[in-house]
Amino acid sequence: MLEIFYRVRKIWFMVIAVIGVPVNLVAIVILSRGKCGLSTCTTRYLVAMATADLLTIIFAVIFWRVSYYYFPGTFLDITPVCSVISALGQAATDCSVWFTVMFTSDRFVAICCQKRKAKYYTGKTAAVVLTTTGVSLCFKSVPYFFRYRPVKVIDNIPWDCIIKPGSFTDPRWVGYRWFSKVLTPLLPVVLILLFNALTVRHILVTSQVRKRLRGQSKAENRSDPEMESRRRSVILLLTISGSFIILWSVSVAEFLYYIVAGLDQNNYSDSEYIFQHTGYMLMILSCCTNTFIYGVTQSQFREQFISAATYPLTSIILLINKQAI
Repeated sequence: MLEIFYRVRKIWFMVIAVIGVPVNLVAIVILSRGKCGLSTCTTRYLVAMATADLLTIIFAVIFWRVSYYYFPGTFLDITPVCSVISALGQAATDCSVWFTVMFTSDRFVAICCQKRKAKYYTGKTAAVVLTTTGVSLCFKSVPYFFRYRPVKVIDNIPWDCIIKPGSFTDPRWVGYRWFSKVLTPLLPVVLILLFNALTVRHILVTSQVRKRLRGQSKAENRSDPEMESRRRSVILLLTISGSFIILWSVSVAEFLYYIVAGLDQNNYSDSEYIFQHTGYMLMILSCCTNTFIYGVTQSQFREQFISAATYPLTSIILLINKQAI
């Protein structure tokens, strides 16, 4: 059973690498053009999320997993190098998670806090929040560099990375691991659920009030541009948030099980090991889904994607027509 899981995991990470890099690049390029009908503030959060997802796939999947499975013995396996990769992969993962929280809070402020919207709902505020969060999470991930020791030393060069035994027993490392797990993903999941609940509640209450003010009966079906705009915004919000929570739920459940059962993650049984790493595989999958969500929920994003995809063919046709003339 474990051998089959190893093979599936090996293929899984290669598929994630092949799909994840281009879809996130597409999202970054299209969103950065600012032609998707989104505000500057929202666009910056979405671009930041796509960038963090791309970096997670590069460091945590391609440089860490794919290189180990398919290209062993490269310079990426030198202990200081793979230690840096581990720290960068963790930082990128944390940023991916917390930028999702930032996006959720951005939607909450834009929809529910009209009085504060003018002050906080700006591109400058988004840039400051994203930069501060990103830098803080990078510093938080620095200890991961010191978490590993070499497996072997060849010609005075340390090779491969293995977790130091002390990281499972040393109170400082145990405390840091708890802090890391609470910071990502337990606290983000709670905040996302809270912001979404408050946002949906506000929209439902506002919708009822607007209907009464507009004298709209059940038989009438007059359009309300403001509510229609909010509806599209909430669809995007709930789809992204729901996808995040579903794909991270196994990792959260594994950590809660680890706490309740009082187990040692270094001595998991085969089934517990599979459960733990299935959570990690689904978590990595969450770095590939947002672009597809944009395509399904945002018509202008689809139009921009189709335009970009057909641009080479359109250019060739125009060139042929020009030469024919």
